[in-house]
Amino acid sequence: MSERSPPLVLSLARSLGAEIVETHISWILLAGGLAYKLKKPVRLPFVDYSILARRQHFCEEEVRLNRRLAPGLYLGVSCVTGTSDAPTLDGAGPVLDYAVRMKRFPAGALFSEQLQAGTLPAAAVDRFARILADFHAQAEPVAASLDPDGSLPLRRAQAALAGAQPLFDAGQVDALARWLATQWQALRGTWLARLAQGRVRDGHGDLHLANVVLVDGEVAAFDCIEFDPALRAVDPVDDAAFALMDFAARGRADLGWRFFNAWLERAGEYEGVALLRFQLVGRALVRAQVEHLRAAGSDDAQRYARAALDWVRAANPRLFVTTGLPGSGKTFASQALLERCGAVRVRSDVERKRTFGLDALADTRAHGVDAYTQDATRRTYERLLALARPALQAGFPVVLDAAFLRRDERAAARMLARELGVPFTILACEAPLEVLRARLRARKHDASEADEQVLDRLAAAAQPLEAEERREIGGACDGS
Repeated sequence: MSERSPPLVLSLARSLGAEIVETHISWILLAGGLAYKLKKPVRLPFVDYSILARRQHFCEEEVRLNRRLAPGLYLGVSCVTGTSDAPTLDGAGPVLDYAVRMKRFPAGALFSEQLQAGTLPAAAVDRFARILADFHAQAEPVAASLDPDGSLPLRRAQAALAGAQPLFDAGQVDALARWLATQWQALRGTWLARLAQGRVRDGHGDLHLANVVLVDGEVAAFDCIEFDPALRAVDPVDDAAFALMDFAARGRADLGWRFFNAWLERAGEYEGVALLRFQLVGRALVRAQVEHLRAAGSDDAQRYARAALDWVRAANPRLFVTTGLPGSGKTFASQALLERCGAVRVRSDVERKRTFGLDALADTRAHGVDAYTQDATRRTYERLLALARPALQAGFPVVLDAAFLRRDERAAARMLARELGVPFTILACEAPLEVLRARLRARKHDASEADEQVLDRLAAAAQPLEAEERREIGGACDGS
């Protein structure tokens, strides 16, 4: 129990037999199977809880908003009543304060804790990605009038840099400020277009790994920003970028890219990847600011400050394409590559179905759709190249996971790489036909619908790599 807490909080904790956990804007009382969160009466540049009515309002908002992603955790709002010396919850007498009432989760359940312990399952990361993508699909679009001049993300990043300024030397502060301004000048049009299209949503806004929990196999994200709607007005890529940044800052960029690609594949928000690098830098600055407020110059604050600088310097665009028959291991190989290299992957099996309004595991035949006509295949490959462009321009490696059995398909990808001035690498996947047949017979719950009949047809039509193309084969992050 923190003796620095005010008398009301100390007295309430004693009456509940609770442990006090303190953050820079809250006190959390852990009592049995419940947790009570009281907001500090503070006024900071980004939050104002200074009067009782505001604390009541934001307690109610916290419950309402967080039930979107963590309905089982948020139980309601309790009144703190009685006297400062003998407070009680929801009793008679005047209301002294308000507390968010939550279900308590066990120690070690946070993603951040499990990541540090090395116990976070990859399946939970995938589950988190699916939950977040579905949340973004249902979240309310933000009105374009919220940001008429298209400066909101820049202002947020600049405010975070100002708060984190003591963690950098003067030259780094100037370089970061210039980078943010220059990048946003180039990205502002993309942001405004996505805002006008309704792509910007009322999201979570604070999606670092200490705000994600795994309990009994279920994943929930909690503690979204309730005190300022403008801080929740995010491109969905921004919410996902926060978690990616935190995975990387905590030394598990591989899981971060696994999460981000699983989210991206389900959400389909590839156009928003143009904003990704800016958002990664901005989110690292936000965490640096918060950790510095919590403990000036702490190791955690320094870690996020380094992360911001790393994302500024980390551009390494290159284009990988897979080639191979169904069942040859293209998706398995591209998954390993994206986790190792920090790449954005686009899968033809998924995007082919998306062009027909179907999800990845949908049965096209059951929907009366022939998704494998020559025209559908042509449009799918055009879509792959179109979706690769913004990620390459943002400085990220891209893996196009598709068969690329025709030379003209491979040539079109090579032309995109040359146009953008990035290296081009072929990831060739091969296996004997009898092995491919066995794999296809065993395949379940996969976006690909290729069967043995499709395999035979494609094998007969495949155009082998020419000598020049074979020199482009690689599998490492540098293409070698």
